[in-house]
Amino acid sequence: MFKIPVLVTGGAGYIGSHAVLALKDAGWPVVVIDNLVTGFRFAVPDGVPFYQGDIADEALLARIVAEQGIGAIMHFAGSVVVPESVENPLKYYDNNTARTRSLIASAVRGGVRHFIFSSTAATYGIPEVSPVTEDCPQRPINPYGMSKLMTELMLADTARAHPLNFCALRYFNVAGADPQARTGQSTAGATHLIKVAVEAALGKRDSVAVFGTDFDTPDGTGVRDYIHVTDLADAHVLALEALIENPGRSLTMNCGYGRGFSVLDVLDAVDRATNQPINRVLQGRRPGDPDSLISDNARIKATLPWVPRHADLDTIIAHALAWERKLGEMQATLTPTPG
Repeated sequence: MFKIPVLVTGGAGYIGSHAVLALKDAGWPVVVIDNLVTGFRFAVPDGVPFYQGDIADEALLARIVAEQGIGAIMHFAGSVVVPESVENPLKYYDNNTARTRSLIASAVRGGVRHFIFSSTAATYGIPEVSPVTEDCPQRPINPYGMSKLMTELMLADTARAHPLNFCALRYFNVAGADPQARTGQSTAGATHLIKVAVEAALGKRDSVAVFGTDFDTPDGTGVRDYIHVTDLADAHVLALEALIENPGRSLTMNCGYGRGFSVLDVLDAVDRATNQPINRVLQGRRPGDPDSLISDNARIKATLPWVPRHADLDTIIAHALAWERKLGEMQATLTPTPG
């Protein structure tokens, strides 16, 4: 297959930087745009063309598409904190919806034929069944999920009107880090459970809050489907190949392993990895948290030759810990020594 240049938006962020590595490792020409509001310049590998800017800057996008010969876009840029979306919905409808509309318009004008979108299981809201299939009703319960659903709808309408096909990948709980510790979750104040837990294990936090112990689950804590970020990045590369091979077809697929772990399962696994207990603070459940959220991944397995390589909770946590330790070393070299 001829490997066209791919523009990765948000390529200096957590998932985007792993997608850049997966593309680069597979021999695809990669270009990154990121405004570095939550991304990190160090996360973009040497030799990858980098543009600091906003996806809504249509003049900049036109220049990038022309200069680099962009044939596909992988879109990760956006805001991802659910409670923040409730407090500041207009920020999410701006960053995740309005600016993505501008990006899609730039793609159409520039003749970009393939678009892969970072969507989310939050578009399902509180599903009535688990595991969740792609055909379950999409009833988001927060602006984050709604902003992502609106983008899915925009892409579907655009694909009907223009020579562009797309793949919307609905993520479940993304975790872990690059097995070679080249990149990982670096955002300060991140809310992902495994990120919070490994920070606590390494003394960067005093404790981990457990939100709810009365769920209808085996141990009373919420159950989620955790997917290793590198397996997720691999799925994006395979999805790109599928779009190129069949330009008349668009795809929507869940990204998860089809099995779940509870909050206490995760914390116990971190305890095992470090041989010391994390301080756990039991709190009430948060509004809108479902008992269990697990993907039905039959469609992605039937559609792509996707074989997860890191589908193991202990492996996910080991890679997250390794990155957190490396991140601490990197931060230490940037911190002035007192005196």
